[in-house]
This record gives sequence, C-alpha cells and structure tokens, in this order.
Amino acid sequence: MNKVILIGRLTRDPMVRYSQGENQMAVARFTLAVDRRFKRANDTQDADFIGCVCFGKQAEFVEKYFRQGMKMGAVGRIQTGSYTNNEGQKIYTTDVVVEEIEFVESKANNPDASANNYQRDFRPEPSSAMGDGFMNIPDGIDEELPFN
Repeated sequence: MNKVILIGRLTRDPMVRYSQGENQMAVARFTLAVDRRFKRANDTQDADFIGCVCFGKQAEFVEKYFRQGMKMGAVGRIQTGSYTNNEGQKIYTTDVVVEEIEFVESKANNPDASANNYQRDFRPEPSSAMGDGFMNIPDGIDEELPFN
C-alpha cells in the first residue's frame, strides 16, 4: 500500500505549468512544510519540507485557491523517479502525487484569506425554485408514487 496523508503549510505559492500537445493539462508543484511531532536534542530542524505535485483539476484548484503560508491537507502517494541533468549526472526524485486536497484552517484564521476570497466559489447559491425544499405533486398521480 502506498498512501500519504500530510497536513502542512505552503512554503511559497504553487507553481503551475501546462503540458504541451492537444490535451493540455495543468501540473502544479508545491512544497509543504510539515511539522515534526518530536524533535531530537541535536536537531535544529522542526519541520520536513515535502515536494508535492498534482495534475488536472486538482492543479487548477491549487492554483486558484492556495497561497504561501496557507495550511493544506493533502492525500496521495509517493512516487520516485530519475532523470539525467545537463551535466550528465543522474538525479533521483521523490514526490508526493496528490490526489485529494482540503482546506485545513478556516478563512478567519488566515489573514490573507479575505484578499484571496478562496471559499467564495464553493458556496451554492440559493435557488428560488427550491422554496421550502419540497416539490409540488399534482393531485391524481398518487398511484405512480413508490410510496403511499
């Protein structure tokens, strides 16, 4: 099983690029600073900085609603890879491929939230057609209903 669950703060704004070709896809890269639970006596670092990547709609979501310093919950999997750089050296990579993203703190706890207005689009608009939440059923069709 390969499953990672992280809660941390973005170290900088997510970097989003789009793939080339017919089916362009957003690719977002970002780093989460995840606090360590325990700190060793000689260790000066109290957080781990974990590289993350997400694709498609998730990447667009991250680009639109997340900024440096915001707290994020991320669920995904670890993926390793390698490439050869310009000097001919083989570079090994480890990233978390994020599949689920959530806001972890409220808008009120984040001083930059009012400027970003990141929760606005997720509130459904009330519909005048909904009324009291019940649909009017005309008289005479009681026999068609699955319940009486």
